[in-house]
Amino acid sequence: MTDARLLGDDEAAFITAARSNDAAQFALITERYRRELQVHCYRMLANYEDAQDMTQETFLRVWNKRESFKGHAALRTWLHRIATNACLDFLEKRNDRTPVPAELPDPGSEVLYLQPYPDRMLPEDPQESVVARETIELAFIVAVQHLPPRQRAVFILRDVLGWPASKAADALELTVASVTSALQRARVRMREQLPDRRLDWRSPATHELSDDERSVVKSYMDAHERNDLDGLMSLLRDDLRFAMLPDPGTLVVTAKDAVDGWVSNGLFQRGYDDWRCIATTVNRMPAAALYLRAPGDPEYRLFTIAVLHIVDGKIAELTGFDATDKPWLSLPATL
Repeated sequence: MTDARLLGDDEAAFITAARSNDAAQFALITERYRRELQVHCYRMLANYEDAQDMTQETFLRVWNKRESFKGHAALRTWLHRIATNACLDFLEKRNDRTPVPAELPDPGSEVLYLQPYPDRMLPEDPQESVVARETIELAFIVAVQHLPPRQRAVFILRDVLGWPASKAADALELTVASVTSALQRARVRMREQLPDRRLDWRSPATHELSDDERSVVKSYMDAHERNDLDGLMSLLRDDLRFAMLPDPGTLVVTAKDAVDGWVSNGLFQRGYDDWRCIATTVNRMPAAALYLRAPGDPEYRLFTIAVLHIVDGKIAELTGFDATDKPWLSLPATL
């Protein structure tokens, strides 16, 4: 058995806790990895609630397999390996966790199970590469969902976490050649899904919102509260991509179609015209939480959260999410 004295502090403490069946010490050691493991599961699954569940499943598996950890790999690596395989097992059992065709003339698809990720649950270290902004933004998460599950795992382990091919192959019980081939196919697919985005996931990435982004969010909220359709239109790129999740068939790819759809569905008309908004962030992206006050109601009630991708001062992508019954967003229920 590996001599614990030659290991890192976490590895040595983990082995000691495993040998003594010290559940409290075991939990203390593994808990510090919760946030990064949950982000990893979210990248695999695109759904915050599923990621929570699979993180819990990971810890259960880790406890059950605790005696098998000998310190031959770093504890972080071992935990990510177990989390990856927990996600793969989950995906194997669920036939509703793949993108579905969108109702558009040109090829497209919708990821109906996509959920936003609250920034407060990201790892606290802003320099940690696993939470580089580009690899948690919605467009990246959606693009990854177009990869087959095992190819998805290879891509995340290799190009996001930076694992060498041999380590990824060992984690997934594949050959190095298979991992290399899967990564090449995944990179091609990601370039197709993100043709205008930066694709070097391992280089330093920005984390803070720009002044431009903050200004657009403020203007978006002001226009919403004034029911100012012209003002909203002025903030949208003509080729806006809009979706309202988890509703199917809401994906549109022009600003005019989006606004026409909002109006035809009653938005900004009687009963849907008394708004208050607060600025927030999810997925390290600017967002606005929208609160609606119905006629006769003394309070504004949380309605949706609009997540914005802003390019050159215009909203290029607007993804709306039903924000009700999601306490993990940490948004006040009423204003």
